[in-house]
Amino acid sequence: MWSEFAFWLCAAGAVGAGMLVFRVDSMARATFALLLSFVLAAITLLLVDLIYLGVLVILMMIMEMLVMAVFMVMYMMNPAGLMPMTMVHNRGGAMAIAVGTFALLATGILLIDWPEWPAGPPPEPTRALGEALMGSKMLVMMVLGLGLFATIVATVVLATHRGRYERYGDRLDRRRPEDPTPGGVGR
Repeated sequence: MWSEFAFWLCAAGAVGAGMLVFRVDSMARATFALLLSFVLAAITLLLVDLIYLGVLVILMMIMEMLVMAVFMVMYMMNPAGLMPMTMVHNRGGAMAIAVGTFALLATGILLIDWPEWPAGPPPEPTRALGEALMGSKMLVMMVLGLGLFATIVATVVLATHRGRYERYGDRLDRRRPEDPTPGGVGR
C-alpha cells in the first residue's frame, strides 16, 4: 500500500518538477529542477523493482546535471545562470511540438499490439536487462565515455590557460589580477 502511494507521489513530483523547468527563471534552477524530476522518475523505477535501471538513471542524471551546472558556472556570461532569464523560446512552436508529440505517443500506446507476456522472467533479470540495453555496444560506450571525458578536460584546459595563481600570484595575495588585457573583472 505504501509503495503504491510512494509511486504515485514520486510520479506526480516528477511531472511537477519537469514543469518547473519551464517556470523558473534561470538555467541553474532549471537544471536542478530537471535533476529532481529525473531522480523522482528513477525512484518510481526502484519502486517497481527495476533496481538496476533506477540506480543507473539516478547516477547518470546526477553526473550529467552536475557537469552541466559546472559548465554554466564556468562559461556563462550570466554568473552561475542565476540571473533571471526565460527558458522558453518560440512559445507557440514549442507548445505545438509538445502537444503533437504527446498526442502521437499516446496514440501509439493505445493502438500498438503489445507483446504477450512470456512464460516468466529470465533467471537473472538484471543481467538480461543490461545485455538488452548495452549488448555488444558496451565497448563502444566505454570508449565514447572516455572520449567525452577527455574532451571536457581539454575544453577546460584550453579555455582557462591562465589560472588564478598566475593572475593573483603564488599565494593569491595580489590585490588586482595581472591580466594581459585590461578591462576584465580586475579592470
